[in-house]
Amino acid sequence: MRSGAKVVVIGGVFIVFAGGMAYGAYNVLMGGEGGSGTDGTSQSAPKRTGPPSAEEIRTTAKDFLAAWAGGEPEAAAELTNNAAEAEPVLASYQADAHIGEVKLTPGQAVGAKVPFTVSAVVSYEGQSKPLSYSSELTVVRGLTTGRPLVDWQPAVVHPELRKGETLSTGAASAPPIKAVDKGGKELTKEKYPSLGPILDELRERYGDKAGGKPGVELTIEGAGQDLPSRTLLTLAKGEPGTLQTTLDAGVQAAAEQAVKRYGDSSVVAIKPSTGEVRAVANNRKGNWNAAFLGKQAPGSTMKIVTAAMLLEKGLVAADRTAECPEYAMYQGRTFHNLKNFTLDGRPFKDSFARSCNTAFIKLIDDTKDDAALAKEARDVFGIGLDWQTGIPSVDGSVPEESGGEAAAQYIGQGTIQMNALNMASITATAKSGTFKQPIIVPLDLDDRERATAARSLPASVAQQLRNMMRRTATIGTGAKAMGPVGGDKGAKTGSAEVDGNATSNSWFTGFADDLAAAAVVDSGGHGGDAAGPLVAAVLNAR
Repeated sequence: MRSGAKVVVIGGVFIVFAGGMAYGAYNVLMGGEGGSGTDGTSQSAPKRTGPPSAEEIRTTAKDFLAAWAGGEPEAAAELTNNAAEAEPVLASYQADAHIGEVKLTPGQAVGAKVPFTVSAVVSYEGQSKPLSYSSELTVVRGLTTGRPLVDWQPAVVHPELRKGETLSTGAASAPPIKAVDKGGKELTKEKYPSLGPILDELRERYGDKAGGKPGVELTIEGAGQDLPSRTLLTLAKGEPGTLQTTLDAGVQAAAEQAVKRYGDSSVVAIKPSTGEVRAVANNRKGNWNAAFLGKQAPGSTMKIVTAAMLLEKGLVAADRTAECPEYAMYQGRTFHNLKNFTLDGRPFKDSFARSCNTAFIKLIDDTKDDAALAKEARDVFGIGLDWQTGIPSVDGSVPEESGGEAAAQYIGQGTIQMNALNMASITATAKSGTFKQPIIVPLDLDDRERATAARSLPASVAQQLRNMMRRTATIGTGAKAMGPVGGDKGAKTGSAEVDGNATSNSWFTGFADDLAAAAVVDSGGHGGDAAGPLVAAVLNAR
């Protein structure tokens, strides 16, 4: 506290003590653990077990809040079950974040959880601004001591704090930006919430290049490159510089609305002819941009790449008959189709449209190279290359495997890892015939080098692949979801089984004219049921 005063909570009332009032004094007032015998000698209480009592929860919460508000981070940390991690975060509250005049008001406990509100003032070099927010803590039983303790999480101090992060106040590390879409329309966190972490990242990387001037801010710092510093409070505004992005405000708005339908969902839209990202949206806990940073098996949407590889090798043709039995085995692993359907005697385009697993698995021996799929993904679709999108991204992974693991990759399972960005790019490549590395800001902004695939799809292969995707979108597994979408359209559905989950992840990817999009909904089931409508909504906004 700037005045040096200490705030203590007793019986729900905040009492301000003059500087120098140590934690030990209010620990006595609050009634700390242990006690004295009748002869005045100290007696240790027996170790307690079981969940904390209501009284222990109330007292522990008050002790902790009093120590924190009183500017005693070490004492507050000792009231948690991880003092080593808690102390530096609590210490930074005043020392680095310059937060003073702290008042912490506990609410009614709900079980072991105690909600509380924070009222304080942030001050830095003559600039001051009030700060208020809500948080909560949970009281648990200490494993070794049996004492009731606050279960330490950085989010106790501020709900947006994560492990490894601290609060800091000072001159902003980068000037603010005014991000605009391809047509000059401003993109704000308030209107497009999914863009929050992306705008933070763009500011961190390009604030200086956009020509603005930094202000004074309270920020969250220290999580690493996947999470840039985030502004919590602006004490003095800087001057924003204008930053051009490739996003489309209309498509972004549709993406924002689409992901609201399901928790744990992500969607990305890309312009196939250029690789420009038109939209990215997430409905995820925290600020994690799973659409760009996720790593999951993509299920049968990967059959776009598998089909391209088989077509290139001449092992299939869209109109040539292909085997689609009920089961297929490869090196000890058995694979089957959804509900064990068969399509024997039908052309390969029907196996693609109906997502016949066995039609793909049966051909792995004929490739004479278990790593053929990994090479196709890298050399044609750019997967695993060093994408320079303008913000951090995971660029997909198809490891070179052998045996049953290689067979599982043919249907998008096993060790393959993708995200919505990767699958939207794969679809964009299928549509245009050539990989165009996705970008969210122009390459010349910072002279980034565009990743380039080794070769394009042969024209005949690209045409067959697009036609099979068109068939999927009109009479195949993607027909219901893509029904409302007009124009030249194609699609591929996917359901990815994830160990431990009762319901598979839902994947869907498609194109309409010069826009491609992909979506994933964790535990969403069939690709056409959950992820499909998200993609359709985004494509309809073009």
